[in-house]
Amino acid sequence: MQNTAAILLTQVRSYDMSMLFQGGLIWETTRHRKEGRDPVVARATDLCKRYGEGDNDVVALDHVTVEFRRNALTAIMGPSGSGKSTLMHCMAGLDTPTSGKAFIEGLEVSSMKQKALTELRRKEIGFIFQSFNPVPTLTAEENILLPLQIAHRPIDRAWFRKVVGVGGLENRLDHRPSQLSGGQQQRVACARAMMERSSVIFANEPTGNLDSRSSHGVLEFLRRCVREYDQTIVMVTHDPRAALFANRVLVLSDGRIVQDLDRPSYDDILAVFAQDDDPQNGPVEVEPRKDADQ
Repeated sequence: MQNTAAILLTQVRSYDMSMLFQGGLIWETTRHRKEGRDPVVARATDLCKRYGEGDNDVVALDHVTVEFRRNALTAIMGPSGSGKSTLMHCMAGLDTPTSGKAFIEGLEVSSMKQKALTELRRKEIGFIFQSFNPVPTLTAEENILLPLQIAHRPIDRAWFRKVVGVGGLENRLDHRPSQLSGGQQQRVACARAMMERSSVIFANEPTGNLDSRSSHGVLEFLRRCVREYDQTIVMVTHDPRAALFANRVLVLSDGRIVQDLDRPSYDDILAVFAQDDDPQNGPVEVEPRKDADQ
């Protein structure tokens, strides 16, 4: 599994190869998206992922078929070991399924060679992680623009102003990470992903290291990006309060999608997990949270 720094580099390292893809892979995906031919930005078909062999065999994904619609915030929930992170990793090309197929913008991610996959990630897929991972010596603005600058891509200053405005970062752009709260650092990470205008952003526990107030600010940022700027976000979370910001909530258990909820209430989400309570060990934990400063 690639670490965060490696993923960031793969997103920008192959920019100089982009001319090789003109008229081909990336041009087709961009044209396809702009023409709006397909409301589905990502999908999985009969996706399976197994780890180990024999007695050590673990089924992380068990024949999952699902579509993710454009311009929506989808939350993926489930108890630990349910397969939610594995699903996200296979969809984003960070892990290879044992069988089945994953598609982004109609292109089969699961069968791509590394060069094509790297280029697709750079162009069409964004990432937000639980750890903020800012460069400590750079300001907030420099951190937001870093992937574009490494890739020698032009910076759209009008778009930059919109993104930092939605994130409430206008007065923090010259601050270094040590001068920012945890919530502000995560909003910088979100803005960094938004600047690339990816077809879909995968967010893995983006509020997992934040307190409730900071979490609300990050989640409101993500929701506004979807509502106001047509971003598509797929978010893995344990927190039912985070899921309330989503248009749709998928619930996984034992590698399968067991619930597909349209704008559920807080009580609806809690009711789903209450069904899985263990009478001997107590209720399933759906909201582990680490203490963090705002």
